[in-house]
Amino acid sequence: MKLSRSLFCLFILLAAFRSISFAQDTTKVKPAVTTTPAVTPIVPVTPVLLSTLRLGIAGMSHDHVNGILSDYQQGKVIIVGIAETDKALRTKYKERYHLPDSIFYDDLKKMCTTTKPDAVLGYNPVAKHIDVVETCAPLGISVMVEKPLAATLAQAKRMEFLALKYYIKLLTNYETTWYPSYQHVYNMASKDSIGNIRKMVVHDGHQGPKEIGCSKEFLSWLTDPELNGGGALIDFGCYGADLMTWLMEGQRPVAVTAVARHFKMNVYPKVEDDVNIVVEYPTATGLIEASWNWPFSIKDLEVFGDKGYMHAFDKNNTLTRVNDVQTNANITTALEAPLDNPVTYLQMVLKNRLLGINDRSSLKYNMIVMQILDAAKRSIAEGKRIVL
Repeated sequence: MKLSRSLFCLFILLAAFRSISFAQDTTKVKPAVTTTPAVTPIVPVTPVLLSTLRLGIAGMSHDHVNGILSDYQQGKVIIVGIAETDKALRTKYKERYHLPDSIFYDDLKKMCTTTKPDAVLGYNPVAKHIDVVETCAPLGISVMVEKPLAATLAQAKRMEFLALKYYIKLLTNYETTWYPSYQHVYNMASKDSIGNIRKMVVHDGHQGPKEIGCSKEFLSWLTDPELNGGGALIDFGCYGADLMTWLMEGQRPVAVTAVARHFKMNVYPKVEDDVNIVVEYPTATGLIEASWNWPFSIKDLEVFGDKGYMHAFDKNNTLTRVNDVQTNANITTALEAPLDNPVTYLQMVLKNRLLGINDRSSLKYNMIVMQILDAAKRSIAEGKRIVL
């Protein structure tokens, strides 16, 4: 009996042991099956050149130079040389855009004769634009400067003489030239959609170059009456003069009257910061309002015709009113290449010398711009209407 009871207990223990072993086996965690995600190979993107022109840069003290240097860093343009004497300025941009030492020169003529650029872009003080043309024109190298063409009408006339003598292109770059909205206004007006143009109003400017954070190198000459030729009059008045010359198809004004104000004597002691210019044509009137004293940045264009009105608020947005019917538009369609970028435009002009004669960048139109700015200066100084 005792033996039977012992065997029965042994049997129970063996059964319990097998149950525990089975449970342990079934609760073992199986290793997770890992799946390596498919890796999409990275295909390097080859930069698309905006232009095959071999470009030279004259000066780096104009803050607009950031645009072309950014294009160079992204592989969009070819820069063969940069002439800049300020070593600290060279170092600043060399580090910012990873520029090689070999690209820099102390002398513009040496840069041109060594690298032989197809064209030179001027990013130096406005009063020094003439120095770029004096160097490049005898070498047969075309030039595009940042607006305006020159600091004085006398400088502009000398530059025009050199350009014609040596058969080079001398162009002026304005930011607003590449605004789709402005082109839309021009196209509509030229099709007589709003009738004959009777009045044009252009607002241009911002809170002030110091207030918006322009570099110290830029401010050093932008606020100098000799190196820039003036203050807000030259910096922003040129936009309106250029746009009106374009809208009036190169027509020369009959008279100019201007009033300058100096609201920020403590900030800009040497130059005016606010200007209003009335430009008279035989059949129309233009009003240019240029200022370093706006409460915000502004670039807009209004055109009034016999039958309607158009307003380009900014780069893309316009309003049209014809016969009391209002139409708002957002011009999202970019300008057609190559007329959508200063470098592609420059290449087109150099390849076809008949182009770039009657447009916002042309020497012909910008000589009229300089006449308007010169008359505005004289009107301010003499306090009277200047007949051209």
